[in-house]
Amino acid sequence: MIVEVTGADRSDIDEVELAAFAASILEREFLDRESGLSVTFVDAEAISSLNAQYLGGRGPTDVLAFPIEDAAPDKPPTRRDGDPPLELGDIFICVDVVDAHAKEYGVTFTDELHLMVTHGVLHILGWDHQTGSKAEAMEVREAEHLATIGMVRR
Repeated sequence: MIVEVTGADRSDIDEVELAAFAASILEREFLDRESGLSVTFVDAEAISSLNAQYLGGRGPTDVLAFPIEDAAPDKPPTRRDGDPPLELGDIFICVDVVDAHAKEYGVTFTDELHLMVTHGVLHILGWDHQTGSKAEAMEVREAEHLATIGMVRR
């Protein structure tokens, strides 16, 4: 997996570890080993702008995911022999909102950050939380991925 993590300007964000974690999620979701994904850390102003421009939302949010490939839960995009590697999409994570949520939910910043990486990767792979049953299924899958690194989903 080729996961590029950029934009972390805090010493408590380990870009290398988060890239490896995102890659491990993609492997467990059965993506081709040459698949690529981008994770970028941004501030509240930048994510608010992205939210407004692309989703019509207002204000900052924790994570935005922009998939390139068509996917659905348990039906990841596939690469045919001879095709170029899959570019899965871009994830933007707002460290300001992650920090606020960590404090609000009484978890560490690192734990909340891993949840947001997991959440973003699953969105890239077609998961959503538009209905109660879809939200529950996504939370279960998030918990499974977090458990692989000894974390419990809040």
